[in-house]
Amino acid sequence: MITVEAHPFAFAFDPASVALIVIDMQRDFIEPGGFGETLGNDVSHLQRVIQPTADLLALFRREGWPVIHTREDHLPDLSDCPPAKRERGSPSLRIGDPGPMGRILVRGEPGADIVPACAPVDGEIVIDKPGKGAFHATDLGGVLAKLGVRSLVFAGVTTEVCVQTTMREANDRGFECLLIEEATESYFPEFKAATLEMIRAQGAIVGWTAPLAALERAVEREQVNG
Repeated sequence: MITVEAHPFAFAFDPASVALIVIDMQRDFIEPGGFGETLGNDVSHLQRVIQPTADLLALFRREGWPVIHTREDHLPDLSDCPPAKRERGSPSLRIGDPGPMGRILVRGEPGADIVPACAPVDGEIVIDKPGKGAFHATDLGGVLAKLGVRSLVFAGVTTEVCVQTTMREANDRGFECLLIEEATESYFPEFKAATLEMIRAQGAIVGWTAPLAALERAVEREQVNG
């Protein structure tokens, strides 16, 4: 077992049954001209997460542990995008509209791609999801069962929406969940701070949080002692 100095207390996982889930590190959310910016958000907040997420990916790849990426996107005919989602709010461009990086949040368009620094490599799984949670209308549960995963490490955006939703779904399914604090961001810093508190409240009611350095130290300790 590998034990990480986490909040609200130590998080222990078996390296034989752990996987990393990187949530929605897509150009449409992170880069100027994408859906995030059309909603009036300052995307520079999300750009802070790119390097820590890339470092976390490098750690999992080095250890040979499974990596799963998610993308929130929709079929070109928008048949999997309910009107209640597409019509919400007053963005300058709606889901499916043509934008600077192709049609907004449509599968296969450049904006739906994962940013280059965090792009999947050969052998890594990519889950396209039509909702905020990665288990909804996807085969993520089956993928994790096939891999024998019991513990999940999380990164990605945004903390309070797709990341938290997926962690709550995973918690309900019996997974132990750790969120890496620098590897997640929100357009609203106060929302990120509040979500971290929610996740680890009441004795890790949803999961644990920890800085990346704590996970790196734990892995190094195991290598020295193993």
